[in-house]
Amino acid sequence: MADCQVLKPTVFTSVPRLYNKIFGKISATFDAATGCKKWLLDSALAAKTANYHANATYTHGCYDFLIFKKVKEHLGGKVETMITGSAPMDKKVMAFIKVAFACPLLEGYGLSETSAAATATEREDPNLGHVGGPIRCTKIRLKDLPDMNYFSTDKPYPRGEV
Repeated sequence: MADCQVLKPTVFTSVPRLYNKIFGKISATFDAATGCKKWLLDSALAAKTANYHANATYTHGCYDFLIFKKVKEHLGGKVETMITGSAPMDKKVMAFIKVAFACPLLEGYGLSETSAAATATEREDPNLGHVGGPIRCTKIRLKDLPDMNYFSTDKPYPRGEV
């Protein structure tokens, strides 16, 4: 975190484990607040979370200036995009990080066989819990797994091994 404050990255790429630590540190600070400050923090989180789920907006003029500007400073204050992969990320943590840092957190999926990312979520997608569709240069094919009763012809959702 100290390195980020010096380097001031615009893109922050990490794994869910580190995002969980960031979430824990910031939410502990929020939970420790009392009185008017606690009410303001809760109101800000509720408003930004509702806006995010309604139309995938990450910013709020008032709350970003009053509260979340200080949160963004944990990573240098200039992060515009965050990226994660390597393991599934908890929906609660992902939603919190997106609204607290006022920027998209993209989740991807890949394999060494795909030379890194194969799929990634879109910046404007407010849905959580998936890794998005194939990136532009990737074609994905499902192989049938009869032993597991997974078939690429399954309706409404094809299944199989990527």
